[in-house]
Amino acid sequence: MNNYAKRKKLLGINGVGRIGKLVFWNHLNMGHFGGFVLNAGRPVGKSLDDMIHFLLQDSTYGSLDCFLYGYTGKRAEVVVTNREQGEFEINGMPVRVLSHARNPRDINWAKQGVQLVVDCTGVFVDPTVPADHPKGSVRGHLEAGAEKVIVSAPFKIKDNSLQLPGDSGMFVYGVNHNRYVSDAHHIVSAASCTTTGLAHMVKPLLETRETSEIVTASMSTVHASTNNQSILDAVPGSGQKDLRRNRSVFNNIIPTSTGAGVALEQILPEIKKIGFMADSVRVPVSTSSLITLNVTFNSPMNEETGQPVITREFLNDLYRRSAAGPQKDLLVFGERQNVSADMVGFRAAVVIEGAETHTRTGFMPISARTLKEYGIDSPGGIQIPVTHAKIFGWYDNELGSYVNLLSRLAVYMDKNMP
Repeated sequence: MNNYAKRKKLLGINGVGRIGKLVFWNHLNMGHFGGFVLNAGRPVGKSLDDMIHFLLQDSTYGSLDCFLYGYTGKRAEVVVTNREQGEFEINGMPVRVLSHARNPRDINWAKQGVQLVVDCTGVFVDPTVPADHPKGSVRGHLEAGAEKVIVSAPFKIKDNSLQLPGDSGMFVYGVNHNRYVSDAHHIVSAASCTTTGLAHMVKPLLETRETSEIVTASMSTVHASTNNQSILDAVPGSGQKDLRRNRSVFNNIIPTSTGAGVALEQILPEIKKIGFMADSVRVPVSTSSLITLNVTFNSPMNEETGQPVITREFLNDLYRRSAAGPQKDLLVFGERQNVSADMVGFRAAVVIEGAETHTRTGFMPISARTLKEYGIDSPGGIQIPVTHAKIFGWYDNELGSYVNLLSRLAVYMDKNMP
C-alpha cells in the first residue's frame, strides 16, 4: 500500500457498522482527510463489491449519492483500483478495506500510514485494559502504530478501583473539546449521542448567572431503536438484567437505562454537585430522539415586580442567544412544531423545541427547626423561591448530531497533531 501510505491525513475507521459507515460518509463529504482505511475485521459478503454496495446505501439516510448531492441525479464515481488489496476510489478519494484483524493491536496502522483512528466497534471502551489483553483493547491501536484514537462511545471502566488514565479524556465538540491536549491525550472518547445533545442543552444554563444555581436536574430521552435491541422477542442471555431489551423493537415502547448522566459529569464537572438522574425510553423509529430536560433552579426574583426572573421567555431567549453566539451551528433554537422525521439528518448537536419550554415558580419552605440546626434563628422559618423548568431538545442520534460532532472533533485533533 505504498501509494496510500505516501498520502497525508489518512483516517482509519475500525468497525464499519452504523456509526462507522456514517463517519466515513461525513468525512468523505468534509474532505479534510486524503483517504480512508476501513477495518471490517472480517470478510464482508463474497467480494469487495459487496462491501462497496454496503457503503453506498443506507436504509435510514438513503444513498450516498443523495447524501452528497441531494436529489439532483448526480452520482458518486466509484472505481475499483486493486481488488486483491481491497482498494477503490470514491470521487478520486482512495479507500482501502481490511478484513483480517479483529484485535486492534493486529491491524498495523503504521503500515497503512494511519495516525488517527476512530474505533466504532463499541467493544473497546475501557482505556485501562492493557494493549496485550487476549480479547483486545483500545490501547492496541496505539501499539499498532496509531498516534490518536477516538472511541465512538463513552468509556466504561470495568474495574471500579481504577481511575481514568492520564492519557485519556472524554470530549464533546463545542462543549469541552478545548480541554483536549495533544501532547497528553492519546485515547479520546466522543461520549454518546445522548450526552452530546444533553451537554449542549446544559452548557448555556451553567454559563448564565441566573440559571447557574441548579438545585436538582433529570432527563429522559425518547430514543430511537439501536442494533443492540432485538427485532423479535428473544431469550435473555445468561445473567442479563434488563429483560426488556430482548423484546421486539418493532412493537414496543421500552423503558431502559442510559449512561448519559454519568458521562455528562466528565464533560461538565459542575454537574457532579447536582443530583442528576437520567433514563431512556426506546421507541420504534430508526433515528432521531428527544431529550426532556427537567431542571429546578434556586430562582432569583425581580426586586421591582416581585415576579420570578426565570420564565419561559427568559430560557428561550437564553437559548436563542447561545444559538446565535458561542454555540452557533451546534445548538439550534426554534419555535416551529417538529416531529422526529423533521430531524433526520439535521446537522446540529441539539435543536431546542422552544414552543414546548415550560416553567413554574413556587416556594420551598424551610422550617425554623431545620434552620436552627444550621445556626440560623428564624422563628417563622423561611421560604426559598425555586423555579422548575422543562426543556425539550431534538437530536438525530446517528448522523446529524453525534457523527457530525465526532467528525468535527476528529478534524480538530488532526489539526493539532504534534
